[in-house]
Amino acid sequence: MKLDFHTHGKLAKRLPFSTVYTDWLFGEAKNAGLDALCLTEHFNTLQFDELYGYLSARSAREGDALVLGNGLRVFPGMETDIAEGGHILSIGPLEAILELNQRLAPHKAPGNFLPFAQLRDLFDQYPVVVGGAHPYREGGHIPQLPREQLARLDFLDLNGKDLATDRQQAEQRTYGLGRQLGVPVVSGSDTHQAVQYGCVWTEFQRDCSTAAELLQEMQAGRYTITVSESAAEKVRCACLLKRALKEIHALGGDYVAVLTGPEKDQEHGPSYAERIAVHHKAVVVEYAPKAGAMAEALERAANEMALQGWELVSSTVTPAAKGILLFRKRGSE
Repeated sequence: MKLDFHTHGKLAKRLPFSTVYTDWLFGEAKNAGLDALCLTEHFNTLQFDELYGYLSARSAREGDALVLGNGLRVFPGMETDIAEGGHILSIGPLEAILELNQRLAPHKAPGNFLPFAQLRDLFDQYPVVVGGAHPYREGGHIPQLPREQLARLDFLDLNGKDLATDRQQAEQRTYGLGRQLGVPVVSGSDTHQAVQYGCVWTEFQRDCSTAAELLQEMQAGRYTITVSESAAEKVRCACLLKRALKEIHALGGDYVAVLTGPEKDQEHGPSYAERIAVHHKAVVVEYAPKAGAMAEALERAANEMALQGWELVSSTVTPAAKGILLFRKRGSE
């Protein structure tokens, strides 16, 4: 079973959840050769519950895994910030992940993150497997945690982004910490979009359907980690794509349509291109070369359009003494 231990179902945690984008992601995960993934969505992402509600409604349950129509197994999980700096992964039954997320509601903003010891105490109340995400990522301080706390981790994440930056250092540090603690090291791409799938994966000797089985196989060492020869290129391209898609969204565009095609998305309504094409109208007004007559003609045209449900966006005057007015349908973007 080829599994990616660290993935996300949204482009970014501050962007709205899109079923179309998530469907596209999981289709591409399967196309990349994965049999399963752990959906370790940020615990403070927008619409966390809606994401999992959607997946639950369109999947079959096998143990802890949500099995999608394409056969991909999704193990519910979460990525949680800690007060010391760093991220902790948790994987387990959907009900446990959702309840944990609710209990962490007061601790989702910077300044309110739980210290690792308290977070681990909370996780101990649930049947979840807990790991240290990208322990040596800049800004994190997981390796500096007290030794007795580090020993409470079930696994460490050999992360695709770190491998792309400096593979030798990422492997030496992560495996080294794993040996010191006696904790298994597994791998995750840390992708927010499809290009990064397959940069690294963990392959188990048998299929698993519960978090407990994953832990059992990890502790027994019955798995291998493969780093793609093109891992660095995959991650670089993924980072550029993510940045571009977020910029499209910030400018008011439909980044989902860019990826999945211009067809109308029934969930979100018309695409940005459709909204511009359908809801804007240009009107050319000819007027006498007198300022008063020009103003009256423009005003009359604007009022007539307003009665039809259009609002003026901009106007200009051409050298040929024509006024061009641009309108958009009221209520559209």
